[in-house]
Amino acid sequence: MTIVAALPTQRRRRPELAAFLRSRRARVTPEDVGMPPGLRRRTPGLRREEVAQLSDVGVTWYTWLEQGRPINASAQVLDAVARTLRLDRPEREHLYHLAEVPYAPDRPTPDVPEVSPEIQGILDALDPLPAVLYNARYDVLATNFLYERLLMQDGPGLDTGPFGIRNVLWALFSVPGPKCPVVDRERELPLMVAQLRGAYGRHVGEPDWEEFVRRLTEASPEFARLWRSGDVVPPGTRVKVFRHDLTGEIRLTSVSLSVNGMPECRIVTYTPSDEESRQGIEILRGAKGDRTTDPAP
Repeated sequence: MTIVAALPTQRRRRPELAAFLRSRRARVTPEDVGMPPGLRRRTPGLRREEVAQLSDVGVTWYTWLEQGRPINASAQVLDAVARTLRLDRPEREHLYHLAEVPYAPDRPTPDVPEVSPEIQGILDALDPLPAVLYNARYDVLATNFLYERLLMQDGPGLDTGPFGIRNVLWALFSVPGPKCPVVDRERELPLMVAQLRGAYGRHVGEPDWEEFVRRLTEASPEFARLWRSGDVVPPGTRVKVFRHDLTGEIRLTSVSLSVNGMPECRIVTYTPSDEESRQGIEILRGAKGDRTTDPAP
């Protein structure tokens, strides 16, 4: 014990760093990072060379880091390793501390593109159809009045996600079933989560996406259960049934349109599927002069 206590702080941290990296590597499977499992894996998790490859660092350098050798590591390289090992924020801070690199906590900020007046004009011109501009995370970037009227009703409107941006998934998972504007919740919500997971595959390790999924998982056991299923589906045309206090049920066909210059964003329009639903939309449209809440910018 006397010998260990006398060791310099740096020499004591290096073995702890090595043990920490090995333990984090062991819990990440090849499937977690989109790699084939391969044959004859003697230990669980990723191999060292796989971590190095995914982090875009040299195999020898990463091996020395995991062996606790006295090598220098930059914040950029540690961030890459942290993403590969899927470290959460406390683990990332711990990694920095053990590697003796100053840790600067950065609050994730959403990558939200600016909506041009032309896009807003298109949404408004789609009247009498409800229309909205989503990104891949279901953030509500822009709407027209009928979409607002369809989703907001007389309540406070769409809930914001963890970054203060209105988000449909947060809105739907935060309300009890009887108050949910989507009638067939048991069918629609799993499809939306599966579509989110398909988009998530392109953003694994990005702080804002990881934070979004983490917070929604903590906030909604229902979302957490659906997320664990691992189902993936692409966007597609579907008939959705909405309920509204003014009209009752409205059956609408959703159609997604991609937007040039706005990657992973789409305009979604909702077309009445029958005459009764068309009349329901007209009732909502007639309430335009009764509007009490401005739509999202």
